[in-house]
Amino acid sequence: MKVEIAPSILAANFACLGDEIRAVERGGATLLHVDVMDGHFVPNLTIGVPVVSSLRKATRLILDVHLMIENPERYVEAFAEAGADMISVHQEATPHLDRVLGMIRETGREVGVVVNPATPVCTLSEVLDRVNYVLVMSVNPGFGGQRFIPEAVGKIRQLKELRARYNAGLRIEVDGGIGPENITEVVRAGAELIVAGTSIFHTPDPAEAVRRLKELASEALATRV
Repeated sequence: MKVEIAPSILAANFACLGDEIRAVERGGATLLHVDVMDGHFVPNLTIGVPVVSSLRKATRLILDVHLMIENPERYVEAFAEAGADMISVHQEATPHLDRVLGMIRETGREVGVVVNPATPVCTLSEVLDRVNYVLVMSVNPGFGGQRFIPEAVGKIRQLKELRARYNAGLRIEVDGGIGPENITEVVRAGAELIVAGTSIFHTPDPAEAVRRLKELASEALATRV
């Protein structure tokens, strides 16, 4: 088992995005987290399919595409064709979650489901055997730079217990307000994919920031009960 760091490009400087990506690559990042927002499901508007396509040409890192959009079933195939390696959709964004997860699976991409801070993880019990990862939001989605919601730690623990109960081979991801001050706690709770934006890209040395998070995550994993 290992913990992977996924820098969130939502916090990157898009004027020099190529340089930012190369910096986190040097730091040992294995994924790039790509937040897609539609201004409807969440109160912000960010990037779409063309940017994902450009990212695919700029890096070999795994593209972890997080769809914070209404009617995600309309866009799954387009993001897969653009180069997404992982695609996650919100439990709250569609009344037909199982159908959308099946659509992602048919593209051959890793299948992810996301829960907002106020959504209990038990609502995912019927689909845990159909996903590769579950993303626990530790901030209310829509904007970067928010404070970590401490209750997310308990949700990660609950999800870890559900994973064991259903014998589900999924990974646990966490996104929102993660930095050196709390990465140890979330990894010990059970998280294996760590999304971090501000704590990486808003530092003088993003490569060193990734290295530091990886170091802290490895130490926490070694002491996980």
